[in-house]
Amino acid sequence: MRTPNLNTLRMFDAAARHLNFRLAAEELNLTQGAVAQQVRRLEADLGQALFHRKARGLALTETGESYHRPIFRALAIIDDATGKLRPETARITLSVTPSFAAKWLVPRLSRFEEAYPEIDLRTVASERIADFQPDGVDISIRHGHPPFERGTHSTLLAPLDLCAVCSPGYAESAAPIERFEDFAAHRLIQDSHIFWETLFEQSGTTARHRIMQFNQTSLAMDAAANGQGIALAPLLLVAEEIARGRLVMLWRDESEDQSGYHIVHPAAAKPNPARDAVVEWIRSEAGGTDDLNPSR
Repeated sequence: MRTPNLNTLRMFDAAARHLNFRLAAEELNLTQGAVAQQVRRLEADLGQALFHRKARGLALTETGESYHRPIFRALAIIDDATGKLRPETARITLSVTPSFAAKWLVPRLSRFEEAYPEIDLRTVASERIADFQPDGVDISIRHGHPPFERGTHSTLLAPLDLCAVCSPGYAESAAPIERFEDFAAHRLIQDSHIFWETLFEQSGTTARHRIMQFNQTSLAMDAAANGQGIALAPLLLVAEEIARGRLVMLWRDESEDQSGYHIVHPAAAKPNPARDAVVEWIRSEAGGTDDLNPSR
């Protein structure tokens, strides 16, 4: 009796678990015929029938059941031992807002995967401020002013840099904007930060039309891109769509006293190379927006 090779035993195990050659073949990425042939060869080598062939699948014989139990355990031991030899994948959980995820992070994730295949970057998109320890979050992108909670380290990612943006079509047909107060005559869009209302109050101006309201920045940006008016959004989030020509910048807040986006993480006592790599990647990806200026 020849000792069966490992691949044949894996095919037998898959067929015994699924009791179906087709499903076993799909799991192993093989053809159904190849699996059935190898199982028949195994039965011939052993001199024992391992399956009852039925019209709607398979059933293990008594010999097949007793043979499968130790084979299943042996394959599990081999897989476990092999897994322990592989480098452990570092897992980093990143907390961001839904708008930051949709407009900035997601379009760049393929580049991260290419640069750091050994890091499993998991994204949690929520408006709720993440609690590092209970939520299992390693890094958070926060909007505001430091300092943040005790025991954390923060790095400025980008100032807020509010921009007034609209679609190219709206920009061509709209009345000229010579000063900030001229925006009051336009159809305006804002998110839950109510930036238009705040800036108009500071300048002593009142909007002449009802301001279209959304709860997320990404929705306000989409409405502006669809020609529904002018939205205020951080440059970090709109820079890509301005570069693609989907949005046009009409105004940019360049005042120095601004809040901003910050990378925040616990000030851990021990080094975390994977976390540091993610932080540096985010910082490098956030560059390149300083050369954008209002189109008119």
